[in-house]
Amino acid sequence: MNTIIPPWALPSVPVVGSEAQFPVRRVYCVGRNYAEHAREMGGNPDREPPFFFMKPADAVFTGERMEYPSKTADLQHEVELVAALSRGGRDIPADAALDCVFGYAVGLDMTRRDIQGELKAKGRSWEMGKAFDQSAPISSIMPASRIGHPQRGAIVLAVNSQSRQHGDLSDMIWPVADIIANLSGYVTLQPGDLIFTGTPAGVGRVMPGDRLEGSIEGVGTLSVTIGGNMAAART
Repeated sequence: MNTIIPPWALPSVPVVGSEAQFPVRRVYCVGRNYAEHAREMGGNPDREPPFFFMKPADAVFTGERMEYPSKTADLQHEVELVAALSRGGRDIPADAALDCVFGYAVGLDMTRRDIQGELKAKGRSWEMGKAFDQSAPISSIMPASRIGHPQRGAIVLAVNSQSRQHGDLSDMIWPVADIIANLSGYVTLQPGDLIFTGTPAGVGRVMPGDRLEGSIEGVGTLSVTIGGNMAAART
C-alpha cells in the first residue's frame, strides 16, 4: 500500500507456547460486570443488560513499566479476564459464542477515575478517563485449546504485595458467551478483537513506583510497575 504517512506498527500480544503474535483490531470493555464492583461504584448490582465502552488498539500494553498518565491525580486499577477473538460475526447466539474465542489473558483496565467522575457528572463520554496511552496492560494470551473456557477461578490483584481485589470468574453477572452474544448485536465482531470482561470489587488508587500483580486461575499472571511522576502528570 502506498501511504501518505509511514504506517504504524500493528498492536499485538504474545501467545503462550507460540512465536506468533496475536494482532489486535479493537478493544471492547464491559462496565460493571461484577455485582460487588457495581455496588462500590454506586451502581445497580442487578442483572441489567451489559454496557460497553472502547479503548484504542494501541492502548494495549505488554511491557513491564507503565508510565503514569497525564491530567490525573487518581489513577486506579481494574483487573479483568480478557477474551481474544479469532472469529467474529453479527448477532452471534450465546451457544455458539465461545467458538469465536482464541484464548484468554489477564488485563488491567487502568482508569483516570477523577476525570471519569468529572465527565460522568456532566453527562459526557468517558473516553479521556479510560482510553489513554498504555491504559490496557495485558498478559500473554493463553489459547483456549490448552485451558478450555474458564467459567470459574480466582481473579486477584495485589499492589506492592498487598491484596486489593479478589473475586471469582463465576461472579460475573454476564459470562463471556453472553457478552459476545450481546456485543455482536451492536457491532460485527472481527478476528483480532479483545474483550475486557469487567472487574471484581476492590478497585483503588495507585501511585508512581507501585507494582501491580494480577492473576487469574488457570489463565496467567500480569505484573506492571507504575512509572512517571505525579507532579509532572498533573500539568
